[in-house]
Amino acid sequence: MEIRALTSSEVEAMWTINEQGLPGTGQVSVDELAVLMSLSNLSLGAYVEGELLGFVICLPPDTTYGSLNYAWFNKRYDAFVYVDRIAVLTARRNEGVGSALYRRVAAFAEERGVPVAAEVNLTPPNPGSMRFHQRFGFEEVGVLDHGNKSVTMFLRS
Repeated sequence: MEIRALTSSEVEAMWTINEQGLPGTGQVSVDELAVLMSLSNLSLGAYVEGELLGFVICLPPDTTYGSLNYAWFNKRYDAFVYVDRIAVLTARRNEGVGSALYRRVAAFAEERGVPVAAEVNLTPPNPGSMRFHQRFGFEEVGVLDHGNKSVTMFLRS
């Protein structure tokens, strides 16, 4: 598996993968994914024989991104790498794709001496993602309630 930087030409494939991850990934349009990539300080894809199997998009603090979850971290922390979304093709889950991407995110954050910030749906529940983040050493730092949806806020130092 090859992990490399994403390019804007891959936004349509990313959107397809993102849609397979709903509701855990959060629904966005192709244009919104392109904007996220433009704000990102780390956007990586996992590939086998040129096929995009999964991706991660991370943001630094203080961008113009309007997410309430992202704003929660901005209000509380000066420095972090925010995992806005990580998604893997349904057919390629449980093959280590997400783990390979997260190892690169962790290395990126460690090089900069900053924590990794992420959130996982509490309502509706996403137990697989909860286990995944806990396995990667994330610790719960809060809960943000959006009414019909709530998320557990995680930080990995």
